[in-house]
Amino acid sequence: MAALSSAELCVKYVLFIFNFVFWLAGTGVLAVGLWLRFDKKTEGLFVPQDSPSVFFTGVYLLIIAGALMMVVGFLGCCGAIRESPCMLGLFFFFLLLIFAAEVAAGIWGLSNKDKVVQDIKDFYTETFNNFMTTRQEALKTTLTAIQYGLDCCGITGTIVDAAIATDTCPKKQGLSALITTSCPAAIDDIFGSKLHIIGGVGIGIGVIMIFGMIFSMLLCCAIKRTREVV
Repeated sequence: MAALSSAELCVKYVLFIFNFVFWLAGTGVLAVGLWLRFDKKTEGLFVPQDSPSVFFTGVYLLIIAGALMMVVGFLGCCGAIRESPCMLGLFFFFLLLIFAAEVAAGIWGLSNKDKVVQDIKDFYTETFNNFMTTRQEALKTTLTAIQYGLDCCGITGTIVDAAIATDTCPKKQGLSALITTSCPAAIDDIFGSKLHIIGGVGIGIGVIMIFGMIFSMLLCCAIKRTREVV
């Protein structure tokens, strides 16, 4: 059996490193999803009559995506380091599925952008109003995360909103405390002026996946060739 060339060995270790990072990323995504699902502060959101559907769906998508990323990363790492054509073939197959799903999700998201934005704003409004009524700790955690993440406060962005939800809004000093962006407006801004950034990140991930598939096929073919040489 012939040995791999230096270039093929380079591809082997690049593929291993790529998949190890991918596996770590999947572990992180899965951990965040499980934390959101089982943390005492957010578990109340999963009670059927109280659960916001967007949050509920998003958390389970995180768990599924994280688990799938871990499986793909494991197959890629083991396939590269053990020089297993079978594992590399499975890695290529799963990566192709993820790439196809990303493209489909991107096309669907662009064609339904207005509906997606409205659903997110409705989720925020529902969470805000429910928290104002019930003061439920799980809702407070979700509301705080959204408002700090978007640097916004309330439905209208007025001082009234900031006063009644002061413990969930970002802390501001001086005159900046009087100028508050409403969260629906912040959501519109993200999907409007920053849509090209989201698209750029998606394209970047897609390009990395394509290189991952190319490298896996190159290594798989190299391994099969070396095993055919007596």
